[in-house]
Amino acid sequence: MSIKVAPSILSADYVNLQRDVELVEKAGAEYLHIDVMDGLFVPSISYGAGWVKALKPVTNMVLDVHLMVQNPERYVDEFADAGADIIGVHYEATPHIHRALQMINNKGVKAEVVINPGTSVDLIKPILHMVGQVLVMTVNPGFGGQKFLPETVAKIQQLNDLKAELGLDYDIEIDGGVNNETVKAAYKAGATVAVAGSYLYDKVDPAAKVAALKDATN
Repeated sequence: MSIKVAPSILSADYVNLQRDVELVEKAGAEYLHIDVMDGLFVPSISYGAGWVKALKPVTNMVLDVHLMVQNPERYVDEFADAGADIIGVHYEATPHIHRALQMINNKGVKAEVVINPGTSVDLIKPILHMVGQVLVMTVNPGFGGQKFLPETVAKIQQLNDLKAELGLDYDIEIDGGVNNETVKAAYKAGATVAVAGSYLYDKVDPAAKVAALKDATN
């Protein structure tokens, strides 16, 4: 089975967002990745919960919300109520990661823990039983168009091994520098979902890029 594709709307055309969303959905993308940035945890600022609420009626894709914000537990209820299917919180963004994940689970939303390239998998081992997905940042968060960090592949493999060892069943998502070449090693190591932004929304043919990612992992 090929990797699930999660187009990142950070690289889509904001003026024609519904068009760009429908385009990748028709091409077979399963998730829609929504990067929420607060200007504190990362330098950029992006979407609020209103974007999720607006997108919910126009797509059947899984709304995959990635909170790149300081103290994300402040926003869990708001994004869950707006229609998020997955809410991802950074291990590095809160001293209360257990509570943040518990809040997401209590809202009936799939909980995801996110780790930056410099964060060890060992640090999240005690909370893996609480999540339905782990996001491995394969670039430093906050900006699109960066190059994939090959050293992150070992973390994907470690998470895949832990999944078997602990008898858990979480997806492993990658985000950053993903294209039809870099996705191969990540998929082989155990990645099940690939976020693609600048590679996919290149203004040429996003649908073809969705197909290329799936072909590369068949």
